[in-house]
Amino acid sequence: MQRRITKAQRLLNDRGELNDKGYATEMLLEYRREDIKARSYRIKEWDYYLVANDDHAVALTVADNSYMGLLSVSILDFNNARFKTTSIIKPFTFGKLRLPSSSKTGNVMYKDKRIHMEFLHENNTRRLKCSMKNFDKGKDFHCDITLYNEPKNSMVIATPFAEDSKAFYFNQKINCMTAKGTASIGGEEVRFNPVDSFGILDWGRGVWTYRNTWYWGSASGMVDGKSFGFNIGYGFGDTSAASENMLFYDGVAHKLQDVQFHIPMNNAAGKFDYLKPWVFSSSDHRFEMTFTPILDRSDFTSIGVIASDQHQVFGRFNGKAILDDGKVINVQNFLGFAERVYNRW
Repeated sequence: MQRRITKAQRLLNDRGELNDKGYATEMLLEYRREDIKARSYRIKEWDYYLVANDDHAVALTVADNSYMGLLSVSILDFNNARFKTTSIIKPFTFGKLRLPSSSKTGNVMYKDKRIHMEFLHENNTRRLKCSMKNFDKGKDFHCDITLYNEPKNSMVIATPFAEDSKAFYFNQKINCMTAKGTASIGGEEVRFNPVDSFGILDWGRGVWTYRNTWYWGSASGMVDGKSFGFNIGYGFGDTSAASENMLFYDGVAHKLQDVQFHIPMNNAAGKFDYLKPWVFSSSDHRFEMTFTPILDRSDFTSIGVIASDQHQVFGRFNGKAILDDGKVINVQNFLGFAERVYNRW
């Protein structure tokens, strides 16, 4: 079942439960933090941007997870399979970061002695600015990147959690935005040229249960002169009403059913072998891909009852995707990522 939401309405009813469940291709639902009836420490809100080309990527995160805020910066070098992530944790934010209630309006702004981060709406563009002192071995990080040509359609989903009627996952993912700008560490600069650079937004608001494992994959680029991208994933609550699997071709969304991540195992160790080739398959046979990893942007945190084990693996997709009208998109060496994340939060 893939239930599509087509009517603008409040996300939550007076009991703090979802008014409707399913997916949309635009931001129709109105999120209001004051409508939430769950305990305040269960509220999770974040804005995550990734800007990438075939050589480099920059990831910027501002998250307010109630008892913990997070400001994170990553820069990735695909040619040398290297990355650096520096994160700053702020205790007991509980909404103090004031993340906007809509992805379409409002700015994200944070500044302290070490980091200054801004996600700004400017003249139908999104401008990402960040300065962080001592990002890597005494070297400072700076970036100023503009995202534009935002596609007509995006992935929007409202998903409940079966174990808690007041828990929900509300998310928008925007693929295939054109990117231009620069990022630098010390005196070394990386340029994002609009000819071959793309940005994505992962905008999340919700009330989460304590223990979760999710899978997410995304890619954006050009195929045969048209913008093409996809969002795939599961593990984000009860997806019986709809999955978040979607293709984007020339700005238009094409809905998929269920997509499965086949991550290789190291049988001797009993663990996932994230840097060996993956396989992706779909229940409707419209997304069949192999994935050759380049690097694993891994991170592990454990503080008391809070833990996070993240593996965001960047690499290249090869295979086919089929649009709603039957058109086959052949994908070759298409840069993207796929991740598995386990959280106790």
